Amino acid sequence: MTVHSLDTKRASRSAESRVEAQDWRNLVSDLSAHGCAVMPGLLSAEECAQIAGLYPHEEHFRSHVVMARHGFGKGEYRYFSYPLPDLIEGLRTALYPRLATVANDWNEKMGVAQRYPADHAAFLKRCHAEGQVRPTPLLLQYGPGDFNCLHQDLYGALAFPLQVAILLSEPGEDFTGGEFVLTEQRPRMQSRAEVVPLKRGDAVIFAVHNRPVQGTKGFYRVNLRHGVSRLRSGRRHTVGIIFHDAK
Repeated sequence: MTVHSLDTKRASRSAESRVEAQDWRNLVSDLSAHGCAVMPGLLSAEECAQIAGLYPHEEHFRSHVVMARHGFGKGEYRYFSYPLPDLIEGLRTALYPRLATVANDWNEKMGVAQRYPADHAAFLKRCHAEGQVRPTPLLLQYGPGDFNCLHQDLYGALAFPLQVAILLSEPGEDFTGGEFVLTEQRPRMQSRAEVVPLKRGDAVIFAVHNRPVQGTKGFYRVNLRHGVSRLRSGRRHTVGIIFHDAK
């Protein structure tokens, strides 16, 4: 079976069922407390291998970025073109409504006027109206010594405040090092770092830019960046699901 072998409706149902099977009460609690949360076993080992296996095939992608050329780190990634592979499209669509609820709650607490529609198609219409029409889901590849500098994936005026990364390789077998890292810059305080342990097929949800934190005088806003630590050995693949499109 290939990533494209399921028809779109079956892939959508598969994505919806696995997203619904997650413990969303704990996921939302972790997001509120830490700015990130792990969905264990979102993809099977076979699905991980199939998606990682797309990397050399340029027909699936709209662009190829070598990080060192831009000062982003070391390693490389490719942005998928539309239409996305069915499974990735299905997960993007199925995850969005759950995360939109969190995003709207966060914006209310931070005093941000922006609200997000309940379904992803409606949100993409807003992106396209802003001239953000290029797909942003991407496939990343790291080798020994590669790393990803701390950054934020903001591609235009309209950005969805949460995104998802799914590890496609097995730590300790396919690679060593290469941990997912999230940093949080708090007002008038030192930054806090969070290292997120993942297994193959696990997904991490995390804040793209800002999130609210409860203080003594109400909620305040913290700034987040994410990256990947240096790979010690082997090869690491990750698929990133970003919900806003790019200019």
